[in-house]
Amino acid sequence: MIKIAITGPESTGKSTLAEQLAEIYKTVWVPEYARSYVGNLGRSYILKDIEAIAHGQLALEKQVAQQADTLLFADTDMLVLKIWSEHAFGHCPDWIQQQLQTQGYNLYLLMGVDLPWEPDPQREHPHLRQYFYDWYKRELEVLQVPFAEIRGQQEERLQSACAHVDALLQKIKQT
Repeated sequence: MIKIAITGPESTGKSTLAEQLAEIYKTVWVPEYARSYVGNLGRSYILKDIEAIAHGQLALEKQVAQQADTLLFADTDMLVLKIWSEHAFGHCPDWIQQQLQTQGYNLYLLMGVDLPWEPDPQREHPHLRQYFYDWYKRELEVLQVPFAEIRGQQEERLQSACAHVDALLQKIKQT
């Protein structure tokens, strides 16, 4: 299974791109579990909620992966939860960090902050997008995982993402 994570700050088009890529490559994508969880919470989230979201995201990915043939796109990953937890609570549970080390994505697509901010009740930091982008990039570099920065407006982002996915598929085919 070839797994590609779409990661980055809020309001950068992760869900849109995941859905588009799944359609183009005729496969499935894993939505962000936190959307429904936080949407149904009825109160402010706490650290234990982030842990529940992480468990839910892992279970959802496992479930959706059963429907995939050879390629899977994930709208979010443990890196999102690590950064969210550290920013909100100054701490990330060890087991989330361990999952991050072993999640096994073949490629991360890091979404740039050059799209306009779209307000949403679940989004919290419109003025910290570059700060978070830089944080994501540093974390990906520390993890030493393959990643590509995706920038531009919608069509440009999609073309760039497809080029990186195609390059990955070609590389895997040659090995």
